[in-house]
Amino acid sequence: MSNIKEALQEGSLVPFIGLGVFRDTTTTDGTQLPYDSDSMILALNNGRAMSDRLMYEYSRAAMSLEQRKGREFVVQMTNHIYSSKEYEPPFVYEYLKNIQPKYLVDTNMDDSGCRVYEEVPHFMIKGTSQIMGGGYDRFLVYLYNLESKTYEPIAKEELNSEMPMLFKPMGATVPEMNFIISDADFVDWLTEAMGGYALPPFLKEYKKDKNYLFLGVDFGRDTFRMVANEITLGLKGGYVVMNKEELTKKEKKFITTHNLELIKSETDQFLKDLE
Repeated sequence: MSNIKEALQEGSLVPFIGLGVFRDTTTTDGTQLPYDSDSMILALNNGRAMSDRLMYEYSRAAMSLEQRKGREFVVQMTNHIYSSKEYEPPFVYEYLKNIQPKYLVDTNMDDSGCRVYEEVPHFMIKGTSQIMGGGYDRFLVYLYNLESKTYEPIAKEELNSEMPMLFKPMGATVPEMNFIISDADFVDWLTEAMGGYALPPFLKEYKKDKNYLFLGVDFGRDTFRMVANEITLGLKGGYVVMNKEELTKKEKKFITTHNLELIKSETDQFLKDLE
């Protein structure tokens, strides 16, 4: 276990955070934040369940809502989930703030990952979809200004390893709202990812031969297995922390083919055990 913490500190092990880390996170008024696909659908649809076909994966449900109510509705609802009420970030972000890893992949769409680096200059790379007139790139690059506490857009060529890099592939609430949330978004992002346009050139090289520590990631969902596969292409291996009684065939296959070790534990307990 001590080797895992050391690897996180020196950068050979990259934290990869998913929705599951919000399982025990509530807002100040007691509202539960989404922690899996079903709870995300309920949050997007004002607490109402949708058809079985749409409940399979939140990207499908978001696509249906987008078609019926418009893109702006889905964007505003996603932002509302994370920005309308205050909450303490899940413990994993507090833990990583003490380490401040050189590279962090955070697939959640709120600003908790930003708080890991709020006291140091850093880069943020945000995933985006369907950029009108923006060429093939499916990302935006920002530099965090420590003095003004704001993110300022920069050219992708300015990215380097002199400062920590926060990768938010599914978008974020800051500095402006943009999210990979619906089926159309994911199809667009994954298509360009396969073409090599979802990560800046520097990051594509930097991430090679890294190990990954997957925390709160659901490999039972097709879309997020594909996202994780594209982001970690060229990985050495790593660890998956989850506390499921039984893994699906697809989960087992992903773990095996990516040379990952399964650690059966809840995320918070696992991180506390590292100490």
